[in-house]
Amino acid sequence: MEKRPSGSDIFSAIVEAPFGAIGVRTEAGVVKELVYLPSSFDGKAATDPLADRAARQIAKYLDDPDFRFDLPLAQVGTAYQHKVWKTIAVIPRGDVLTYGEIAKLIRSAPRAVGQACGANWFPLVIPCHRVTAAGGLGGFSHHDDETGFHLGVKRWLLRHEGVAL
Repeated sequence: MEKRPSGSDIFSAIVEAPFGAIGVRTEAGVVKELVYLPSSFDGKAATDPLADRAARQIAKYLDDPDFRFDLPLAQVGTAYQHKVWKTIAVIPRGDVLTYGEIAKLIRSAPRAVGQACGANWFPLVIPCHRVTAAGGLGGFSHHDDETGFHLGVKRWLLRHEGVAL
């Protein structure tokens, strides 16, 4: 079976992960996007120094859940999304907050928090996997199929960080 889908050329690097892979897109000296990819994607060597730096940092996180990212990120998102992302970014490894808890912290609504989580261009760096529903895992990356790929990624990340599911 051919492992390189036609879209792999849009990534500056692809890092293989236990749940599949992570695509890295860089442009003009910033990380433009990180994308969870299924295992049908092979790893791809970095095409530029920043993609190499991002790939090395992702690999370090996959080995050590306490690793802290230090990458220049593209300026994307609305002021509201930035407010949510800033709150998510301080959730410690091994902890989770619910959409409702974050909503209370920023005086918003849980659904709006969920939408901002789903719009996160930089998963892992902004750890939206640490946000769950009050009654369970919740959705992930605008996907909420309990048996789907993205929720499998969320489960793996939380277990990797020591969260009992």
